Amino acid sequence: MSSSLQVAEMNVLNKNRHGEDVSDGLESVPVVIERSSAALAFPEFQYTPDNIQGPGCTIDLSEVTLPGCTCLSHSCLIESCCCLQAHGEVYDCTGSLLDINRTNSGYSSPVFECNALCSCSDTCYNRVVQRGLRLRLEVYRTRNRGWGVRTLEPITHGTFVCEYAGEVISFEEARRRQLAQKSEENNYIIAVREHAGKDSVIETFVDPTAVGNVGRFLNHSCLPNLLMLPVRVHSTVPRLALFAARDVDELEELTFDYSGGYNNQPPVKLLSTQSDAVIQASRTDGLQRKVCHCGAKNCTQFLPLDLSVLN
Repeated sequence: MSSSLQVAEMNVLNKNRHGEDVSDGLESVPVVIERSSAALAFPEFQYTPDNIQGPGCTIDLSEVTLPGCTCLSHSCLIESCCCLQAHGEVYDCTGSLLDINRTNSGYSSPVFECNALCSCSDTCYNRVVQRGLRLRLEVYRTRNRGWGVRTLEPITHGTFVCEYAGEVISFEEARRRQLAQKSEENNYIIAVREHAGKDSVIETFVDPTAVGNVGRFLNHSCLPNLLMLPVRVHSTVPRLALFAARDVDELEELTFDYSGGYNNQPPVKLLSTQSDAVIQASRTDGLQRKVCHCGAKNCTQFLPLDLSVLN
């Protein structure tokens, strides 16, 4: 680690202890830390609002690889926009997530936003996740689950809350990091498994442990109020976007299901084929299960071993 990076991390750490912005000004809205928790030891990490290329990732995340529309209107219309025609409408006119119906295969539909090559304005309603954090969030110390995140304002159902951003790494690197963890350490790695067609699976691994955003502080719940969806903007590598699965009250803790379920429903087709089951067994071999403290009535008692979001 370079000395400049160490200084930057220590600066963020010192500011956090005084209740200031966890993001150090990198988000458009400050991410504050609860003042009563400011004196506690805070995790040292480098803040990034977006995913960055990590070990084993062979794709340049800054490269725009998706085609754009030629819409000249203030906001795209499905009658004329090639993006909406190809992938369907995902947001309403206010930018809230529409109900994404499950297909017969049991997977959610893919989400694509207008991108840097599109001619529509920056305020197009098909640009949501790319606008970044817009809500006032607070990192605070929970009673029995370490650090957590709560909202400082009411959130309506379908609203984009934040990304789960960090290093995009390969499976081999993710496995290496998991096996190197001590029993008392938290596992932040999320594995996104997308079924793109028959016998075609695309996997993305994101680790915000050393480099990440406010999403790294979100706790698991077996009855969460957020849902995670892979959203593609400029690149084929998805952003892991978290939306409100229901109306959320002010000062309520924000949580999502690490296994990919939401709205009190289990993750759909977590093991959809025999080959998936074999993969799952091989990947969780040697990993220790940790007790879940979410307190939900439907609590499974243990945190998921293979953190997965299915699409």
